[in-house]
Amino acid sequence: MNSDRNGLGGWRAGHPSPGLGGRRGMPDVPLYPSLYTAAGMILVLAISLVLVVVLAFLFSKSPGRTLWFFFLGPLRDRYQFGNMLNGAVPLILGGLGVSIAMRANNFNLGGEGQLYAGAFVSTIIAVALGRGTGSFAGSPGLAWLGAAAALLAGTVFAGAAAWISGFCRARWNTSELITSFLISGSLVLIVDYLVTGPFMDRTTNLLSTEKIPEAFRFPLILPPSNLNAGFYCALGLVVLVSVFLFWTRTGYEIRMTGGNEFFARYGGIETGRITMYAMFLSGAFYGLAGGFSVYGTYYATIKEFSSGLGWNGLATALIARFRPVLILPAAVFFAWIGAGARMAMQFSDVTLEIASVVQGLILLLATSQVLLNIFKRSAPR
Repeated sequence: MNSDRNGLGGWRAGHPSPGLGGRRGMPDVPLYPSLYTAAGMILVLAISLVLVVVLAFLFSKSPGRTLWFFFLGPLRDRYQFGNMLNGAVPLILGGLGVSIAMRANNFNLGGEGQLYAGAFVSTIIAVALGRGTGSFAGSPGLAWLGAAAALLAGTVFAGAAAWISGFCRARWNTSELITSFLISGSLVLIVDYLVTGPFMDRTTNLLSTEKIPEAFRFPLILPPSNLNAGFYCALGLVVLVSVFLFWTRTGYEIRMTGGNEFFARYGGIETGRITMYAMFLSGAFYGLAGGFSVYGTYYATIKEFSSGLGWNGLATALIARFRPVLILPAAVFFAWIGAGARMAMQFSDVTLEIASVVQGLILLLATSQVLLNIFKRSAPR
């Protein structure tokens, strides 16, 4: 028999009362990593890079050329370097979204669909606002307002998609892993249909929507690369999320809910509300990542342009151990590895499969709790 209360702010349906030793959930992680945790992460990254060298000698006929393009290719000129940093922007935003959800002990696996849908909604609204005489694209002031409104709409839509999973968990104790993944898959199929059907741009050979007005686009900051002002916005959001999680009451409630849900309820925190709120913010950051990709890089929603970005955002958060201050270096590292793998594949004899294996090994090692705990065991108690 389950005597727990049903309700959005109270006990979750389906959970037996955990007692004083209740279900702990995710332990609260401090803002900054300890010296031993940082040493463990450095060890993991060092082993990952050594494996890259080993694989290059095993599978490449010209390992020196392969390693040069893998490690230094993304840094060799401003075009490659700027594109690498630009590729880190959606990873930063996606990683922040995952980190917020994980702080509340929620798992948002719907990043792919949320990012794609957020990009699409932002695009069609931006296109609509930029049409006709007297449109929002007519003057700089109105252009900023129209761009912000379209970006906000895509962000809220993606957040609402994730909120549904949070609501189902809070109300019926439905696993948010399953619901977020299923909703994401549905969103991807729906957006694919809309992009290649009713909203397809018939004037181009691409399977994409119309392009957003030029007045709505982010200014470039390192031409001829695609790096744009969205990178600065992403940096600012890293700071804001850090402040939010560690210096505000709501951030404390999110961390307390994730650390020990039973204790949080005992302390008067409405854990159901916090669950929905954290999931909404997680989806909103994914939607923002999609909007930034459109405003700064593609200028339209291209069919399947976001494939893999949602999972890479999750990987970034795993590497950073859900610490906002580490999301930036983790995203840049992941973007560097991805850009290096692509360049090695393009300019040497490394195949796409080998490049994917390298990325998978690095992710596996970077998220290995065993290796990260090597230095923790020697920490003074």
